[in-house]
Amino acid sequence: MKKEDQKIKISNSEFILNKNQNKDDFKTTNVNILLNRVRLDQKRTFKKRVLISFFLVTVITSVIIYFII
Repeated sequence: MKKEDQKIKISNSEFILNKNQNKDDFKTTNVNILLNRVRLDQKRTFKKRVLISFFLVTVITSVIIYFII
């Protein structure tokens, strides 16, 4: 009886170890996904800032040209 119980415990512990390994795998992929999302967000904000600054510069130069002429 004791030997059978020990086998079951060993198999359960292996199962738990496999579960933990799977969780770790998911965590690494989730971190990669989050890092990619952050990079994409940074690119978007940079593009927005460039467009807004370009718009402001054109408006300012147009107003200056209007008042000069």
